[in-house]
Amino acid sequence: MSNVIQQDWRRTLQQGAIAGFISLNIAAIGMVEHFGERFLIAGLITLGQVAFLAAPLAFSYTTARSTMGQGRVLNTLLKAAAIGLVSSLFLIFLIWAAQTFDVRSILPNVSPTLIGLLTFEAGPGVGYIILLTVTVVTCLIAASSTFLQENVSKALFFGFGLTILVGSLSPNLVERVRNFFGQDMVRVLFESNALQLWPGIILAVASTILYFAYQRFSTSRPKTTSKPKADLTSRLLKQAPLFIILMSLPFFLGTYLTEVTNNVGIFLLMGLGLNIVVGLAGLLDLGYVAFFAIGAYTMGVLTSTGSLGLGLSFWVALPICVAVAAFAGIVLGVPVLKMRGDYLAIVTLGFGEIIRLIALSDMMKPFLGGAQGVLNIPKPSLGTFILDDPERLYYVILAGALLAAFISNRLRESRIGRSWIAVREDEDVAEAMGINLVRTKLLAFAIGAGFSGLAGAIFASKLTSIFPHSFNILISINVLSLIIVGGLGSIPGTVVGAIILVGLPELLREFAEFRWLIYGALLVLMMLNRPEGFIPSDIMRRELHTADAENPPPAS
Repeated sequence: MSNVIQQDWRRTLQQGAIAGFISLNIAAIGMVEHFGERFLIAGLITLGQVAFLAAPLAFSYTTARSTMGQGRVLNTLLKAAAIGLVSSLFLIFLIWAAQTFDVRSILPNVSPTLIGLLTFEAGPGVGYIILLTVTVVTCLIAASSTFLQENVSKALFFGFGLTILVGSLSPNLVERVRNFFGQDMVRVLFESNALQLWPGIILAVASTILYFAYQRFSTSRPKTTSKPKADLTSRLLKQAPLFIILMSLPFFLGTYLTEVTNNVGIFLLMGLGLNIVVGLAGLLDLGYVAFFAIGAYTMGVLTSTGSLGLGLSFWVALPICVAVAAFAGIVLGVPVLKMRGDYLAIVTLGFGEIIRLIALSDMMKPFLGGAQGVLNIPKPSLGTFILDDPERLYYVILAGALLAAFISNRLRESRIGRSWIAVREDEDVAEAMGINLVRTKLLAFAIGAGFSGLAGAIFASKLTSIFPHSFNILISINVLSLIIVGGLGSIPGTVVGAIILVGLPELLREFAEFRWLIYGALLVLMMLNRPEGFIPSDIMRRELHTADAENPPPAS
């Protein structure tokens, strides 16, 4: 028993050391200082301080979740305090080294500004105590949240998460608040482009209470046995507020935020298509950008008013773009029908590069423009009304996303959707049960490619010009990542993934140099702690948690 306890505590101290090492590296590369330029709460806490506290907080929470057995409360709190103590020692060492040696000759980002952020502007000495205390208290709070009921802890996470998000996006929100409510309201809510303390507290408390009430209401409602027609009517009435909000978003967001929303919508369209191919059918496609490029180039060639174009209308060309992309999906699907897993991923990756190189080649330059691309692509129009700004184009993207979500949802619940899921689970068993693998796989490739072609067609009209470098492999990786982070096989999860991985980086563009670092860290954390994604489908959640339920962690 003593050996088990020793191993358990050794693991806890290792986690504290890992958390401290992560925080030390985040500080040393300049991320804390750069993020420290943006206050979440005016004059109190910056985004940089949240950055170096994030690792010990996350490790304390996951350790508390895995701690079981007698004396769980005391054991959990002691472990959380140990993680906070050990991790803070790494940063204390960095502060001491910066004061004692010429650390900046080796680590130029270890500046006086960074030391001020780490010591909460109290200087060395007192700053050590403050840093250690804040880290330990933060870890204790994170661990204590595991003692609460699940709906309470979810409400608290939602409230504080929303407050951090609003604080992070304060510079983008100040202008919108000023436009709608005037400068006096800006002074009440914000100070120097940061959320003020009391509005932040009120936002956190109010959003926590509202989310908790929503959970209680949604779980306490009795299940009705109404007729299907009444069910359809109730569903439409429930979705009416969401539809009204979506239709009125450009009015509230303004030009810049609407442009960000349009980018999210285009990636959402691609995500919904890849969700069919990967999330439902289990066909790992790393060349998905190829269909995006095919849709964009088809739209460019058909509608461009330049020397390469045919001058067709956007609305005439749109279904042709979808059909061409879907046909390309079938062309790709035929030779890879027998391939699975890594082999399929490599072949589709090669297909994506082939399409990009064809668009770049001199052979196709008379038709696709080569490195010069296709120019003079007109914006969509309705008669003489041209959709030439983000607020107008938003409705085209919204219509495409709603149509794709509707088709995807109906397909998932249909016979072909169940066939896709069966193929994903086990191709041999699915074929033995009478499922036609050729037809099922080709339908997945074609429909997924059609959605990507639709996104590419809208993308070409949005930019009015397209070039081969816009269709590199990172597009495919981004789309695949957003459906994994959001939740494989889940439409709401795809929406959340697109907002997190496409929308937030656009809003936090001044931190773009750390985008891929945060991107990779988020993927690692998701795969370790929530592999099913933020909002997974019910099937995926059951699959990934059955093993955990059958093999619970040993008691400590």
